[in-house]
Amino acid sequence: MNNNDILRRLRYTFDISDFKMIDLFASGGKEVTRAEISNWMKPEDDPEFQKLVDINLAAFLNGFINEKRGKKEGEQPKLEKSLNNNTILRKLKIALNYKDDDILDVLDLVKFRLSKSELSAFFRKPDHQHYRPLKDQILRNFLLGLQLKYRPDSGK
Repeated sequence: MNNNDILRRLRYTFDISDFKMIDLFASGGKEVTRAEISNWMKPEDDPEFQKLVDINLAAFLNGFINEKRGKKEGEQPKLEKSLNNNTILRKLKIALNYKDDDILDVLDLVKFRLSKSELSAFFRKPDHQHYRPLKDQILRNFLLGLQLKYRPDSGK
């Protein structure tokens, strides 16, 4: 999945306004303009479309964590220059204060079955023998499940 699509889906699911988006990015450590957000939201074939780089998505997700869980005391986490699906899922899990069962319940909303051990492999360190990279299909289904949970009127 590309970062722009992830941002679009989260924005829609949680009904986040432009001004709230600006606040979330700022809270995560990145100052952005309304025009930048607008360009990130545009379809890929639009001439003004801009690709959302990993460090900017990391800033949004960190701001989302701060919004949902409260800003932690002391130094804020450093922005990751490189994100993968595992990191994105971990940040969403933290922001939404989800346990493994909550994630499995959200996936169940879209009829996607995953065992607890399969899920735990996504949260392991990459050098762990049971680590598994999170595929786009699982992240896409999780985001769709969140949409069904938080905006049940939206359908699929």
